[in-house]
Amino acid sequence: MCIRDRRRVHGKPQTPKCSSKNVACQSDHHEIINKKTHTINNYMVESRNLPRNHILDISFNQDQGCFTISTEQGFRIFNSYPFKDTFNRDFDSGIGKIAMLFRSNILALVGGGLRPKYPPNKVILWDDHQMKSIGELSFKSNVKGVKLRKERIVVALDQRVYVYQISDLKLIDAIDTFNNPQGLCALSSLDDMVLIVPSKKKGFIQIMNYALNLSVTKRAHDSSISALAISQDGMMCATASDKGTLIRVFATKDGTQVQELRRGVDKAEIYSISFDRGCYWLALTSDKGTVHIYALGDAHRVVYKESSEIEESKVEPRNPTSSLKFMKGFFSYFNSEWSFSRFHINDSRAVVAFGPEDKNAVIVASYDGKYYYAEFDPKKGGEIRKVQEHKLLPSK
Repeated sequence: MCIRDRRRVHGKPQTPKCSSKNVACQSDHHEIINKKTHTINNYMVESRNLPRNHILDISFNQDQGCFTISTEQGFRIFNSYPFKDTFNRDFDSGIGKIAMLFRSNILALVGGGLRPKYPPNKVILWDDHQMKSIGELSFKSNVKGVKLRKERIVVALDQRVYVYQISDLKLIDAIDTFNNPQGLCALSSLDDMVLIVPSKKKGFIQIMNYALNLSVTKRAHDSSISALAISQDGMMCATASDKGTLIRVFATKDGTQVQELRRGVDKAEIYSISFDRGCYWLALTSDKGTVHIYALGDAHRVVYKESSEIEESKVEPRNPTSSLKFMKGFFSYFNSEWSFSRFHINDSRAVVAFGPEDKNAVIVASYDGKYYYAEFDPKKGGEIRKVQEHKLLPSK
């Protein structure tokens, strides 16, 4: 993949004045970089006491087959299952966010931590085979989130989301959003490109199908959106609010709500939401230290035998509902479905994904540096069985 090195400030293309793309430009970005450098220098003394392996961010790639952790020293890449520490890039400075392009050598990097490798207002397209930057995007405010798919790069700022063509960094779209400090955006990875972002109004989401040139705005919650997810094929999306009690699932083609899932009754922060590859299951993590799994839809579920032979389940898995569900017309509490399976972890902050297609399993990576592989019963549900646990980082 060939990407021309064209700088942009807040989405506007600017041609570098330097003769070599390996030499930093001093004109268009001088003011921004000086401000960030001044901020970084203020942290130099404090950063001496920071653990080298302090985890700044964890993210899975598009097919959930591997995941990355960003640290104060660089980044590491792991195979999800079987677990394997496959790669470590030590910059001796911080990477705050990283997005993989499936399993390719192209990555999107954002500086972070107390000694950022790059200014946090830039997205660096990094070719790890060449071990160098092959392009960058610069903005007037810090980057909050970044996503990749084979032909697009999506960058989320505090109140705007930009879409670029990855081959030449041409601006495709710019979407205004509600205040978005987490950089929430969800991007499909297969087939048609579907993008979900918080809308300009609190509690609303905007669903954009670029292949159909279709945009739908949908009220998802009464309070602010705190978590977003989309299925790999872009057909379904899920949302949670900052209350963290309900997760709502929508069909992206028209914004119809297809399911309402209940995590609990007390307030919680939802850290991650994930669909399995076939949209049969949804998993989430929260600050309560519990991983929840829900059965999705009314379609027949696929159950995998130990011999890997596939058969259709005669008994369709169901999420538990309230025994007073006959009152659902009066109170939404009785209309929501509770989790099908649960798994408790020691650390409360974690990210979840699903295991291989021939396994009914979840993979959890936590910010205290632990990896969990756990399997659930697709017929009976209940407590998930932990099968493996590993350390993500060396002790020293």
